[in-house]
Amino acid sequence: MQIKFGTDGWRGVIARDFTFENLSLVAQATMDYLNREGLGNKGLVIGYDRRFMSRDFARRVAEVAVGNGIHVRLSEDYAPTPAISWAVRETVSGAGVMITASHNPSEYNGFKIKEAFGGSALPATTRILEEIVAYNRENGRRVVSIPYAEALEKGTIVLFDPSEGYFHQISRYVDLDLIKKAGIRAVVDPMFGAGCGFIPRLLPGVDEIHNIENPAFGGQPPEPIGQHLRELSALVKSGKYQIGLALDGDADRIGAVDENGDFFSSHCIFTVILRHLFEYKKLTGAVVKTVSTTRMVDLLAEKFGLELFETPIGFKHICELMLSRDILMGGEESGGLGVKGHIPERDGILLGLLLLEAVAVSGKGLRQLLEETMNDIGHFYYQRIDRHIDDTAKAQLISRLQSNPPTVIDGRHVVATNFSDGFKFIFENGDWLLIRPSGTEPVLRLYSEAGSIDQVERFLRQAAAIASC
Repeated sequence: MQIKFGTDGWRGVIARDFTFENLSLVAQATMDYLNREGLGNKGLVIGYDRRFMSRDFARRVAEVAVGNGIHVRLSEDYAPTPAISWAVRETVSGAGVMITASHNPSEYNGFKIKEAFGGSALPATTRILEEIVAYNRENGRRVVSIPYAEALEKGTIVLFDPSEGYFHQISRYVDLDLIKKAGIRAVVDPMFGAGCGFIPRLLPGVDEIHNIENPAFGGQPPEPIGQHLRELSALVKSGKYQIGLALDGDADRIGAVDENGDFFSSHCIFTVILRHLFEYKKLTGAVVKTVSTTRMVDLLAEKFGLELFETPIGFKHICELMLSRDILMGGEESGGLGVKGHIPERDGILLGLLLLEAVAVSGKGLRQLLEETMNDIGHFYYQRIDRHIDDTAKAQLISRLQSNPPTVIDGRHVVATNFSDGFKFIFENGDWLLIRPSGTEPVLRLYSEAGSIDQVERFLRQAAAIASC
């Protein structure tokens, strides 16, 4: 099979695509790259989530690293991706590897690369890695490794706890004492993933559900979206809690439930935290969003006089801007949000704590905070639906939309388009529709935002008809 890196790393179905053989090829290419770029002598940080075989996959990557003369700091237990990313930066390592498939279904696993700055590998880096993998395979490059037990005994693999340094950084960024004093009744759903236990360790008294080890994630993908958070929502609706927080499988994405027990999407979270950073923390800088992210961010940035950038989906594109410009906040629709003064990386744990800080400072619920903002900038409705699509149908749809895109949808004239990542159609009052084939799954994602939920649903029906799915 051809090894391709998607929006954040290489992912595949365990035992079909994500095998020890293919993983070894990717690991060898990574070590070749690090040694070629003079980064190997700085060492490699490796972490892993709670998916099936993740620990064993991580150890295999460590074996290949030390076989190529690269010393390894290996997480002694499962860890969130942002904790591993922070460890890369804190230890001044050459790079990091995280074994995770993030929010993908349980049959997947994956390989994320974190560059020395503590963020997702940039597009240019992943292109080079793909080329090295292909070259090594074509030329019979031997995978060089040293057995795990031998490397551990020699000290070329060192086990470490990434939470210590990460917790210290978080406590510098968020006023944990303020949150504790506010007495907010909060509950966290880490969705059986690598974020289990992390927020309660920072804020004793916060309750947690779905925190046992369950590689099947309770039978649903560990993605913090509304349909996956019904139990969390019910707990808040019961009156026992004021707010619910949810983390994806490797805890770099955030979802929430507001004081009414309703799902509080990443768009709402982005909007509330952007305002909190600007008005309470007095931070400034530009804002970055992906093509599938709410227009509320555009309008709020305009209100605050902040420059706005729009990128393709994938936090690596946001990371690129965070490295080259003064970025206050960047985020994407899938719950990946990052902020200034941390790492150029998504961090669901930090963002969840910032939500709690915003509630503590204001004395208001999440929905109240959002309503205040929407009363200033306008009210918006957003929805995404996913449909299965096979590779042939996907290719045909892409070809059709590239050669003959619609100019009128649901009787509305398209006034602008953005085809940088999928097919985004923009209408005269700012309403929009996006048709985007997933880069990591056999899925077609349909998105829309408009001034009424009725309009959103009509756009999505039209999109499904266009895609014939």
